Amino acid sequence: MISLNQAHILSEQEIETFEENLLNSKHQELQHYVALAMNAIEEVVNESEPGDENAEKRIKDMLSTLTFGDDGYFFLYDMQGINLVHPTQPELVGQDLIELQDSNGKYVIRDLIRIADEGGGFYRYLWRKPSAGHQEKKLSFVVKIPKFNWMMGTGLYIDDIAEEVAHTRLKVTRNIRNTFFTVVVILAGTIIIIALIGIAINMHSSQLADVRLRELAHRYVQFQVSQRRNFARELHDGINQLMVSVKFRLELARDKSLKGDASAVDDITKGCDVLNMAIQEVRRISHDLRPIQLDDLGLESALHSMANDFSERTNIRMNARIELPEQRLPDDIEITLYRIAQETLTNIEKHAQAQNVGLKIWFREGYIWLEVSDDGRGFIPEKTETGIGLLNMRERTELLSGRFSIKSRLGVGTRIKVGFAIF
Repeated sequence: MISLNQAHILSEQEIETFEENLLNSKHQELQHYVALAMNAIEEVVNESEPGDENAEKRIKDMLSTLTFGDDGYFFLYDMQGINLVHPTQPELVGQDLIELQDSNGKYVIRDLIRIADEGGGFYRYLWRKPSAGHQEKKLSFVVKIPKFNWMMGTGLYIDDIAEEVAHTRLKVTRNIRNTFFTVVVILAGTIIIIALIGIAINMHSSQLADVRLRELAHRYVQFQVSQRRNFARELHDGINQLMVSVKFRLELARDKSLKGDASAVDDITKGCDVLNMAIQEVRRISHDLRPIQLDDLGLESALHSMANDFSERTNIRMNARIELPEQRLPDDIEITLYRIAQETLTNIEKHAQAQNVGLKIWFREGYIWLEVSDDGRGFIPEKTETGIGLLNMRERTELLSGRFSIKSRLGVGTRIKVGFAIF
């Protein structure tokens, strides 16, 4: 539509230029005709004196016979508006036409006399066209003959200009319309092609998303199976063995006490020590499954406690800034943020060789964000094989439809950023 509007504007400008050029050619033609008429009567005018009736008659007769084309003639008036020569309307000769008006209310003769008296010029008005028998637009050029105080001029009917302009406008409009329909057809075809490509891409993306979702679900199931296998192994190899040891110690102490052996107290003591180890192992496994601090103290305290333990254990300076919303986060987001922070600090401890670590959590525009950064040796994510830790963090984030990003530079450090939509 913008192109169509611009085309209409340009076409109107071109038509105006075309009309102006036609009028300029009419102007030059009229000036040429008047110059010819002045040349024809020049000798008589030069040889006569003002008031020479014989010379006046000769000039009038000469102008009456000068015609051109079908409707071209010369007219002559005195400065009071009395018509002196009018070949196509002889009935006007001798009449006072100073008050004559055309259909638009213009005082034609009065204006022509004024223009001639000012040095000559062009004037547009309505006048009867001899070949048509009715009024048409006319363009006249008039000059003054000072010796006789006359106004002489001629004119051209410009209805042909209006017809030519209308014909040109019709052709331009038709061309614009045809061009517009061509562009619409091409545009419609292009839109259809783009729509088909978009549908194909969307279907392909949907298929890729389905494959990714199935892979993610499969990995999640594998992750659960692995976690349960590890849990079962820890129960069997850890707590179960400790309980068996405690049972053995208690049975040994019982047998010794029945025999009156005083060393039974040592076996009971050792059994208590092993039982305490079993309790600690149960606490560790329970913490791995669900940190008790999250339930008792909340995410902020749990993270501060994790950060303090990390700093004491590694001697790495830790800067933790945590700003949580007033309303508590959902459990799945809390545990995911905690586990990602835990996994990130573990990776920093193992690989980063960092001196400073920053942990930041903030809430902004419906999203809770976690950012962990270090000033360690860094790595190139694109060229480094993704470890199980990073893969677990990314998959944990994707399971909750979160945003995960990692940026790292050699010798500069690493930044991991995670965001989840909440509320």
